[in-house]
Amino acid sequence: MPHVAASDGVLLNYLESGDPNGRPVLLVAGFKAAATTWRPQLGALHRAGHRVIALDRRGHGATAVGPDGAHTMQRHGADVADAIEALGLGEATVVGQSMGGNAIWAMLDAGRDAGIRDVVIVDQTPKMLNSEDWAYGFYGYDAGNAETYFATGIPDPKRHSPVSKGPVRLARLLKALDLKAAKAGFTAAELELLNDHAQRDWRANIAAARIPVLFVAGRESEFWPCEHAAAAASLAPQGESAVIENAGHATNIEQPKAFDGILSKWLAR
Repeated sequence: MPHVAASDGVLLNYLESGDPNGRPVLLVAGFKAAATTWRPQLGALHRAGHRVIALDRRGHGATAVGPDGAHTMQRHGADVADAIEALGLGEATVVGQSMGGNAIWAMLDAGRDAGIRDVVIVDQTPKMLNSEDWAYGFYGYDAGNAETYFATGIPDPKRHSPVSKGPVRLARLLKALDLKAAKAGFTAAELELLNDHAQRDWRANIAAARIPVLFVAGRESEFWPCEHAAAAASLAPQGESAVIENAGHATNIEQPKAFDGILSKWLAR
């Protein structure tokens, strides 16, 4: 796989396809997900003439974990910005699924918005901790268990079981995801990153965003109410939202046709 160097020397692997002269779309996958999980989107993006780059964040896919102390959202945000700079991207649409979406906010929090035209966030609430002023966080996660809820991994809120997805959606998930990695549990580096991710609040960054942002949610997200998308969009100066029916947290994988249609319409603006 080709790679670019992050500012701390870690080599970030990526997949590139489509028209090398097309307007770029950078795809950033979620926690424990590889760049290859974006394959359901490639056909539509290629047909639209885009240059498509799917990034493996550090510790994900084919990219190394990196040194101790680098397992933070800030570092992951810097990696996305480093990739944009190294690849010479301009007027890029940056699409982040799950934690990949909040890595984008970490990048913008550091003031690194060069080369970015707009942003698409796929089923990721900007604040995972539920509070009096935010009811769209991770199910069951609140001030009472803020320090322990993600101590050993991702809790199962038991909202939408895999069986409830039906055979077609389940088959799409099985094909796209590395289930061996999912079953292997969580490394110390992954837990460090997960807990940092869970305690962040990116709402102020959304309110300060100077670029258009689209928030997409799965109606049957396993982790949080789908209303997070509209709530987040209402914070953004140029925010829009969409909810995809019969889709869970892996929205772009479970309902690729619906997601690709929404993304294509957004890119054509």
